Amino acid sequence: MNGAVRNGSVEPRFVGGTARPTRLRLTVRGRRVLAALAALPAVIALSAAVIGGGAALATRDAGAPAGSFHTVTVAAGDSLWSIAEEIAPDRDPRDVVDELVRLNALDSVVVRAGQNLAIPTGADRGEAPDDGR
Repeated sequence: MNGAVRNGSVEPRFVGGTARPTRLRLTVRGRRVLAALAALPAVIALSAAVIGGGAALATRDAGAPAGSFHTVTVAAGDSLWSIAEEIAPDRDPRDVVDELVRLNALDSVVVRAGQNLAIPTGADRGEAPDDGR
């Protein structure tokens, strides 16, 4: 035993008339574990920020007014290019395709039959959609 037991408590052992202080000793592995535990909240916060980074940011913009868009259902054999030529014949189809991709948040220019696309109401009359530029 490290000390004498008196009245249910352990008293420190005296060496040469003075009490020996207890010192915490960490091994290299112990220091690494302690550092990892200390860094864990930062890692969790960073992971949450990376995962949530693709979320949309809230703004005070009112968005598009009601009735400013209508939908077109993609038919078999349709492409964004053919839809762009149909809804805006006097505009460059590349610009219209780019606007449709951005407006509908498409990953690519590939569309499938039965898919609904939002089209600005002015686009079918050959007017440029108001995209804030």
